[in-house]
Amino acid sequence: MSEEKLMSKKKPAYPVSKKLNAYLELYNRNIEIPIFYEDLLRFSGSIVVYDSNDEDSLWVRVYYSEFERREIDESLKKVYSILLADGGDHIFQYLNIDAVDYCTFGNSKPFRIKVRNILNDNFTYFYIKKTDASRIYGLELEHMLSPYNLNFLVYKNTLIEEHIAGIPGDVFIKEMLPNCTESEKAQLAKEFVKFNERCMIRLLGDMRSYNYVIVPTHDFDHVVYKIRAIDFDQQCYEGKLKVYRPQFFKENYQMVELVRAKLQSKSVDQYKLEERSIVAKRMKSSGNRIKRLLKACLVDTISTKENTERLKSEIYELTLDMDFKTCKKMGEVLNLALDFVKRNYEDVSMKQIMEHRINTN
Repeated sequence: MSEEKLMSKKKPAYPVSKKLNAYLELYNRNIEIPIFYEDLLRFSGSIVVYDSNDEDSLWVRVYYSEFERREIDESLKKVYSILLADGGDHIFQYLNIDAVDYCTFGNSKPFRIKVRNILNDNFTYFYIKKTDASRIYGLELEHMLSPYNLNFLVYKNTLIEEHIAGIPGDVFIKEMLPNCTESEKAQLAKEFVKFNERCMIRLLGDMRSYNYVIVPTHDFDHVVYKIRAIDFDQQCYEGKLKVYRPQFFKENYQMVELVRAKLQSKSVDQYKLEERSIVAKRMKSSGNRIKRLLKACLVDTISTKENTERLKSEIYELTLDMDFKTCKKMGEVLNLALDFVKRNYEDVSMKQIMEHRINTN
């Protein structure tokens, strides 16, 4: 299926509701910051940023007047301190804002800030974006339901996100996958199955290869690869269920072929079950936090009526759960989808407990 038919042309940004804002304040996500997204738009010039292969990276490096640059640099150092340190200004003397880059590609049009420690030349990035409620739900769900914690801040119309390190999926597939060992390819196939399942369970869409990263970890005798989402713009917005399954994007074709070549169908089913069980366990362990988030999402507007109607119908056809037919908002669809996974995990767990008791008596 072509990309144009699978995805909507453009997704709007949704405002943060009072309930979501209260949630963000409760969990220290809503913190006052000294600079807004619009402040960074006042740049006076820009140049194209090229990647290591001298190709257009789709980012431009922006410049500000001397007076504004001094003020912006101080504000960005403050944001860095709030996001990654104690919020104090005692570290400012060790920091330098090396670059402010702007991306016109995609919905969020983020600014990427490069911060360098002048004592040792170590550097890191963070991103400044426009606030979007669906993206915030995506970030929070990733924080609770994936193996990874996320660090981000929201203040009024500005969203600050910590950089997620890794090799961009499209770069890895093109340049590194061909050189992987057969064992590494089998492990990548397993991780793609689990990643695919995790995205579908929590309704995270548009995981084309440039919207996730491959994270290699060196164990004592081999390299372990993990797949991690980096773009949460399409959290439960689209109406087509295929959008929430990375396997259906043409950019992931080689990963899908890897699964076909390296895994038997029984192994695929096993890894899907493992991922559903892990997500269900994370839901149970997250307790009131995920309940409060979903309570805000239930009454929020983060998609269109048409998308909600289509998605609830397609999920009903997959699960045959009649509750999906009564959904009015996308938050209800998300809540039921997560509850369906949790209930199925609890049913299987209870069945296993009863069988164990019968066998031991």
